[in-house]
Amino acid sequence: MSPNCRFLVPTAVVFVRRRVGERMISACVVPKHGGGSVMVWGCFAGDTDGTIISIDLCSGPNLKVISTLSVGFDHMAMDEIKKRGVRVGYTPDVLTDATAELTVALLLATARRLPEGVVEVKNGGWSTWKPLWLCGYGLSGSTVGVIGLGRIGIAIARRLKPFGVKRLLYSGRTAKSYAAEVEGEYVPLDTLVSESDFVVVSCALTPETQGLCNKDFFSKMKNTAVFINTSRGAVVNQEDLYQALSSGQIACAGLDVTTPEPLPTDHPLLTLDNCVVLPHIGSATYSTRGIMAELSANNLLAGLQGTDMPSELKF
Repeated sequence: MSPNCRFLVPTAVVFVRRRVGERMISACVVPKHGGGSVMVWGCFAGDTDGTIISIDLCSGPNLKVISTLSVGFDHMAMDEIKKRGVRVGYTPDVLTDATAELTVALLLATARRLPEGVVEVKNGGWSTWKPLWLCGYGLSGSTVGVIGLGRIGIAIARRLKPFGVKRLLYSGRTAKSYAAEVEGEYVPLDTLVSESDFVVVSCALTPETQGLCNKDFFSKMKNTAVFINTSRGAVVNQEDLYQALSSGQIACAGLDVTTPEPLPTDHPLLTLDNCVVLPHIGSATYSTRGIMAELSANNLLAGLQGTDMPSELKF
């Protein structure tokens, strides 16, 4: 938590840690001077999977405000939250650059087989020069497809374009005027999937996108294509992805998000050399996490005071 956040929060709230059934609630916060209770989610480590479910809400009958340290809200029991009229603060925009940077880093690490290279050096596999040893795929002259050209999607595209990308395709609900900045071509999803050398998923998780990347999706990709997902784990059918990777249907994949999180250490995807999995660290820079914590604290205090939050989720 940033120093500013540490200064702000104790003026209004105290931190509570308690067990509810088999779950440890590590982020409940209550006002010092009466009124409704609030919850900060994502700021503190604890014995929880990070999901706010109905039992958590029932443990705080006077709950009025939730402040989540995230841009997504699929980890919350939104139906119950809506029913109870609980206000929700979140942290959009501030993690755009960090997530875009991580996406590009993951794409390069996956396509150029950096994790494999590190392992070979450490294990003594680096011997005489071999022409095709650890060869991967380059961005220069390639076609990149971005699924979801929102704030993060366009930030990714801006960073990829200078690598000499020949075509930048994107798909989504509507064409975006700002896509002209990166010479983006708005195309149907099937066209993007079949023509792209790199497919980058950066869309929101909705009923329409859940399981979007499935067997049919991967069957349309080139067998030399690189698949990257930094959006939400549930957008991908992981069993279908495993089959596509293990059979050579696609070349490789890089994931910063999975289902579940953490991904079990015995998960089949972790047995594959051509699958790079990160522990959901898209926004993990010191500066970004500090800004997120401060925004989360300010959302919390505004909710307590009954004023407009800097970033309130509208539903």
